[in-house]
This record gives sequence, structure tokens and C-alpha cells, in this order.
Amino acid sequence: MDKIVITIARYYGSGGKAVGEMLGRELQIPFYNKEILRMASDDSGINEALFAQADEKLKGTRLFRIARKEFTGEVIPPESRDFLSNQNLFNYQAKIIRGLADEESCIVIGRCGDFILEGRENLIRIFIYASEEYCLEQAKIRGANGGKTTLKYIRELNKYRADYHKYYTGRDWNDVRSYDLCLNSGAIGTEGCVEAIKQYIRIRFPDYKNPGLG
Repeated sequence: MDKIVITIARYYGSGGKAVGEMLGRELQIPFYNKEILRMASDDSGINEALFAQADEKLKGTRLFRIARKEFTGEVIPPESRDFLSNQNLFNYQAKIIRGLADEESCIVIGRCGDFILEGRENLIRIFIYASEEYCLEQAKIRGANGGKTTLKYIRELNKYRADYHKYYTGRDWNDVRSYDLCLNSGAIGTEGCVEAIKQYIRIRFPDYKNPGLG
């Protein structure tokens, strides 16, 4: 096997982003987060700000309760009145994620990557979680949300992530069956999560050669 693709879903404050960044450095493979929005903008010609605004528009609205069209991954052409729809903005992000997975080993955090890339033999789907108390402590240490993170904020953001995932995939974000490996960062820490993922790779893909695996 010449490449692997890793997706990471995570609770807010669990350190999932830090895990992905550290893993990317050790394996020397790209880590993608918000860069996907810029790449989707470049590909579609749609202003990058609209991609971020689409996510924000869904927060605190009833859009999540509206039945969505079944995901096909097909982007809508510019001449269509739905070209700037939330679904099409999601489809362009999905197009970028699939293209990256086709071309290289990489790590993708969030954005329903586990669903978008489902079925690929070289895919590893990770979920990072921890107790609310641990997530709150870590968020405060990092100064997240301007240093004003509260348990209420954590719960609201995790609910939003779950709703977002449900809206675009029709699946429960917290369902362990959607992932290959679920890790409690509060129990083993960031470095422990990275080592656990590397060991999983060694066991599942023994033919994958990467200096970072030792």
C-alpha cells in the first residue's frame, strides 16, 4: 500500500486538531483543515467567505430539520439557481476531499470526511473524545473562544457538529460504528492518541511503509 487517508472527527476541546497536526508531522503527510475551504473556493470560483458563512448560517436555525436531498457528490453548475446553496458548497468541499484522497496520503479533520470517503480500503476513520471537564480545561489552557469557553459553549458546539453531520450524512455523529478507532484523549493524552493511531496503522496496514512508523 503506497498511501493512507485518515479522517478525524472530534469533540470540541478534546485536542483532535492537535492530534492530527502531530500525526501529520510524524508521518510527514499533509494535514487539512480550513485549507479545504480555500481550495473549494479556487475550484468553484465561489468566494471563500461564502463557505464559512454557510456553516454559520446553519447554527441556531431550523435548517437542520429540513429534509435534505440525498448526497450524490455531484456539484451543481453555475447556471443553476442552487449553485450557491448550502448543499452545493458542501459538495464542492467533498469534491476537494475526494481529490486529495485520490492523490496522496493525508489527514482530513471534520467536514464529514468519514462519510465522504467511506468505502475506501486505505481509509482510517478516527473519533477523538474526552469528558466535558477535560475538554473545558484544555480549551481554557489554549485560550480558545477568547478564553471564555464554558461547559454550555462546549455542549452547544458539539451539538452543532452532531447536527451538521446528521444534516449532510443522515447519520449519528456519535455512532461508534461510523469509525475505525475511537480514542479518549482525556485518558491517554495527545501523544497517546498519536501513538495509538500509529500502532493501528502498523497492524491494519503492515505493507504501508512510512519512516514515522518506526
